[in-house]
Amino acid sequence: MEEGVKRKKYKPIVWAAGIVLLFMLVAALYAYRIIFAPFSPAETAYIYIDEERNYEEVILQLKEKAGLPSERIFRFLAERMNYPGSVKSGRYAICEGMTMPDVIRMLRSGNQAPLNITFNNIRTPEDLAGRLAGQLMIDSLTLLETLRDHAVAEKLGFNNETILAMFIPNTYEVYWDMNAEELMQRMKKEYERFWNDNRRKKAEERGLTPVEIAILASIVEEEATYADEYPIVAGLYLNRLKKGMRLEADPTVKFAVGDFSLRRILYKHLEVESPYNTYKREGLPPGPIRIPSIAAIDATLSPQQHNYLFMCAKDDLSGRHNFAVTHAEHMRNAARYQRALNQRGIY
Repeated sequence: MEEGVKRKKYKPIVWAAGIVLLFMLVAALYAYRIIFAPFSPAETAYIYIDEERNYEEVILQLKEKAGLPSERIFRFLAERMNYPGSVKSGRYAICEGMTMPDVIRMLRSGNQAPLNITFNNIRTPEDLAGRLAGQLMIDSLTLLETLRDHAVAEKLGFNNETILAMFIPNTYEVYWDMNAEELMQRMKKEYERFWNDNRRKKAEERGLTPVEIAILASIVEEEATYADEYPIVAGLYLNRLKKGMRLEADPTVKFAVGDFSLRRILYKHLEVESPYNTYKREGLPPGPIRIPSIAAIDATLSPQQHNYLFMCAKDDLSGRHNFAVTHAEHMRNAARYQRALNQRGIY
């Protein structure tokens, strides 16, 4: 009798405990499913954390770009995984299937995703700083100041006029938050890798250093619109250098004047006093007038063998050139070109 009473007395407690336990199991299962709910962006999402390392901005980007499963649970987990005080700058990839713990561990450890940077068709330090700043965390003004810093250039084996020769246009895998000094060091390593024994030997055969090859290649590329003319133009300028003739390259005059848009070089332009004006100064200018492409550098290292000493744009204004061995032949070519400009009203 007493046993029956006891059973009846504890039965509600057992039921209550069972319900509580079931509730806890359901809640735990729900929490587990939320905690380990996978991110499911349509494609890999990238979040960028700058030097301010703003935790709230990180959460905002996760919500907007990666479809954060639960902001409340993320904050709860992040606090317990000591992430809010350990935010690291960088570019991070959020891939389909990653969970919130996965993402927090990645962000906390600074395990960022590299990116590919590229630059080409660069004429000035301002152009370069702007192009790279658009791809990296670096501020363009900071990078420009670094490019113009004499001490930085000297440490790398260059000077303010030749520093652009260190940059070889290509695609490079880097980290988004690299600073200016790290970038310069990386470009110096790539420069040394590019100027291998084979290329250095070819430069030596031309009687030029790698930097001088880059300077000449920059003129070749500015002069020739079409890459198939690079070896011809390079051979022509090397012929002039061997004979002790001034290069008399129009692109150097445009650089000296500071106007690359000039379509017609006038006598007043030729009189500009500048170490870059190769109509007035002998030899190569003190630095490249642009960052030459690999194609232009290699063409300058392997020029076409010929006897040309003069060149002039064709009168069809196609961007191609007539080449000449004698000055008289060159003057005939130049006269035709000048007439074409006059006929089209180009002054």
